[in-house]
Formats: sequence, C-alpha cells, structure tokens
Amino acid sequence: MLHLIAKAVERLLPPALHRALLPLAFHVRHRWRLWRGTRLAGCAVVIENGAGEILLLRHSYGPRGWMLPGGGIDRGEEPEAAARREIAEELGIELSRLELVAVIEEVVSGSPHSAHLFAATSTARPRPDRREVIEARFFPADSLPEPLGPVTAARIAAWKAQGRARGTGRG
Repeated sequence: MLHLIAKAVERLLPPALHRALLPLAFHVRHRWRLWRGTRLAGCAVVIENGAGEILLLRHSYGPRGWMLPGGGIDRGEEPEAAARREIAEELGIELSRLELVAVIEEVVSGSPHSAHLFAATSTARPRPDRREVIEARFFPADSLPEPLGPVTAARIAAWKAQGRARGTGRG
C-alpha cells in the first residue's frame, strides 16, 4: 500500500523535479539502511533480446554505473511480481516469462540483501521512465559497458554460470 501511495505522489511531481529529488532520497535511504542494518529483499532481471545482448540501464541517482533492471520487493509481494512491476514501471516492458536463476545473498547499503535474480527474453524496445531510469540499452553479453559495479558484475556472473548466456548450449 505504501508503495502505491509513493508512486502516486511521484507521478504528481514534474519529471525534472522528481529526478532532482531522487539523489537526496537515495542518500537518505542509504544512511537509514546503514543505521538500521535491516535485511532487505530485491529483484534483478537479466533480459536477453535473443541476439546475445542483455539490457542494462543507468539510474538518475546513486552509483553512475550500468546496472541490471530491478528493484525492491514490497512487504507481502512475491519476488516475480516485484520483478514484473519494476520492469513495467521503469522500462515500459511487459515480460511474458520469467525464470528464477538464483537467490544471491549480498550487502546493499550496508544491509544484508537477498537478490532474486531472474532471466527473461524480450525484443521490446525499452522506454526509460526518465525519472528513475535515464538510459537503457542492449549490449553484447561478452562486451559489457563500463563502469559496471561489482554487484551487477556478480549478478551477471551468476546468470552466466547457470548457462544462460547465448552460445552456452543451455540458454
């Protein structure tokens, strides 16, 4: 419910103002997580386009590197539903099929984090929301852009280790 209220408030703000406020909100949320150390749950999706390319994006806030699409899982929300919601909200893509690849235990903002990593295929052109996501593009899985943060690199490595990358014979 809180997520729906926050999204309604966000949509009332002009995109430029929303984008300008996101770095402050990110900083506050990061500090809060460091102080609380509360366990978090999130999702990330490796979206392949069928040509051996995967979708990466850049946010208007936080680290400036390229990342996999995804986000937080709301209380009571199923990980797959959260992944679908995040992809639809931020990129305008409806995913027909998601496959759970792994649940990765990591640390995000100083808090323990369980990342539900999914794989999907889509040929849809991403339409960044221009609020949270400022750029989204497909890149060859064997030639990813820099900078690529360590969390994103580890998630992509987990996806590749499951034989998901094109040309591995299992994906």
